[in-house]
Amino acid sequence: MIPVVPLPRPNKAARSVLRKLVQGESPPTAPMNIVDRLAGSPYANFTIQVGKAEESSRKTIDFALRLAETMFRYGAGALEVETSIIAVTAALGLRNIEVDITNQSVIINYAPRDAVPITLLRVVRSWTNNYAGLVEVHELVTDIASGGVTRDEAYRRLDVIVKKPKPFPRWLVSMAEAVFAAAVVGVIGGTFVGTIVAFLTILLAGQVARVLGKWRVPDFFVTSISSFIVTMVALVCFVLHVPLSPSVVVAGGILLMLPSGRLVSAVQDAINGFPVTASGRFLSAFLTFGAIVAGIAVALVTSAVFGADRLDVADTITASLPLYWVLVLVALATVAICIAEQTAIKLLLPTMAVALIGYLVYYFGMELGLGGRFAPAVAAVVIGMLARVIALRLGAPQLVVAVPSIIFLLVGLSIFRAMFVMTLTPEDSVTGAVGIFNALVIILAVAAGVVLGDNIARPFTRSSNGPRDKRRNRRR
Repeated sequence: MIPVVPLPRPNKAARSVLRKLVQGESPPTAPMNIVDRLAGSPYANFTIQVGKAEESSRKTIDFALRLAETMFRYGAGALEVETSIIAVTAALGLRNIEVDITNQSVIINYAPRDAVPITLLRVVRSWTNNYAGLVEVHELVTDIASGGVTRDEAYRRLDVIVKKPKPFPRWLVSMAEAVFAAAVVGVIGGTFVGTIVAFLTILLAGQVARVLGKWRVPDFFVTSISSFIVTMVALVCFVLHVPLSPSVVVAGGILLMLPSGRLVSAVQDAINGFPVTASGRFLSAFLTFGAIVAGIAVALVTSAVFGADRLDVADTITASLPLYWVLVLVALATVAICIAEQTAIKLLLPTMAVALIGYLVYYFGMELGLGGRFAPAVAAVVIGMLARVIALRLGAPQLVVAVPSIIFLLVGLSIFRAMFVMTLTPEDSVTGAVGIFNALVIILAVAAGVVLGDNIARPFTRSSNGPRDKRRNRRR
């Protein structure tokens, strides 16, 4: 007889340790829960409205698409649009949602188990400056995520937001754009006569652009004609020996046209994982730069035909005013650009304060020798932190405070100079290429700094009742 030896009992602890070493916490091919995308966003702790999910999923997806279209039209970034869609659909009970966002389209796929999937697409074909509307949409999404708004009421509130007039009339926006250009001329070293000329030039270019817009002229040609007008006015003043620096007038006039905010948003989208959207915005931004350079080139060629001396609009510009006067002009220009972007009235002063702090950080960073690349990045980090804290406290997204506050880091002006040198002076093409590389490094540093500041400030902007909301959601 062979004795029967009992098998040894498996060591559960050893098997558990071995499993953790061989296999991660989740299977490598398992999809990430899409609600995890809300981590760190203002909608992390959403409340689910039980019992109203499956019965009207099509209407919920329609509402989410219209919400996304409105946000894109008002200038929101891709990450903000995605988190808003996820928060709204999750709060209304739709869990099997996939979202795909490109440069101007949004696709939502709803695929519940053992049911026919639904896929809807919405294309955004128009854009407008309306940060105040974006703030109201942000408040609506916050209310939906907190469980206090039904879908029917959300439809009604979104209709009110879309149909609501902008906070500032057109004539005030035109004046604000002119004031912004005049203040920029003062900040970068222009004379009093130069500020007046810039003010009147932008008023003229703005009226021409508005008429061309009514005629449905493409934005590329509208921007080219506007930069042509600005350059021609500077050339006429140069020929008439008006006491001003033509290059300063041109720089102040085109800074309003430069797509600095679009460039920063493109880099932010690339960092946040939206390469297609980022590519589209980069292409749009560089087309705008090309339009500006084309308008200036035509103006210079026109002046040369009539025998005028050649004007170098890419001259190095240095500020000459004392710091306290520069701060006054920065504050005035920030409020003016906020009015031009149709920012909510309650955000004018906070945005001005953030811009002043950011400019002071940039100024002292340059004084301490941080350099033209690192100083704007440090200032952008500070702006990103303050913008998130202040904006969320006031019920607004970070974008509406951060973008106007970084205008005076002049990320657009440097790349314009480089494109001008490379396009109009072929003998200095290498210098222009190096300048474009340096400008792109600064733009990347500023955009990355804003995103980094936003992430650093996340622990300081969490809702005070977050744990209570989580317990309430678990009970539901």
